[in-house]
Amino acid sequence: MLIILDRDGVINEYDGNYICSADEWIPIPGSIEAIARLCNAGHRIAIATNQSGIARGYYGIDELNAMHDKLEQLVEAQGGCIEFIAYCPHHPDEHCNCRKPLTGLLDQIRNHFHLDSLQGAMMVGDSRKDLEAGYTAGCHPVLVRTGNGLDTERHLDARPIPGAKVTIYDNLSKFTDALLSSEGW
Repeated sequence: MLIILDRDGVINEYDGNYICSADEWIPIPGSIEAIARLCNAGHRIAIATNQSGIARGYYGIDELNAMHDKLEQLVEAQGGCIEFIAYCPHHPDEHCNCRKPLTGLLDQIRNHFHLDSLQGAMMVGDSRKDLEAGYTAGCHPVLVRTGNGLDTERHLDARPIPGAKVTIYDNLSKFTDALLSSEGW
């Protein structure tokens, strides 16, 4: 199965401030191991991440690549593999088609894997934008309570995503536990 992960707040710590360097990029405890466990169970992993800090001038492509290199090296050290990372470098005011909640990043992932659709894939995120993009692209939306997840969960109760059945877990590790034990899937 293809599992698409948001980055900030799902894999790494995120408090609402921009992460501008590899030194500031700190994994959430258990997230790297969870990705490796998913890979070792035969799942394919891709990342879809909005990175408007580039357009805002907070960091450049070199810094973003260093963050992603760190992520990939940590996952590989645990025996896993991130097969593709799609990112949106645009400012929200640019109205691009890749910034979540639009599906451009997910379209890039679908094209990378030569898939006709993303039916059967999962989109794991901590924000409504992640869930909406995943659901619109045909993925099963999964919310984790890390990063912005608790706040997102509170707002979902008041304003659900029409038609979407969002599954919720405390963190990426708990999602992995459930998926690998086939609990609820």
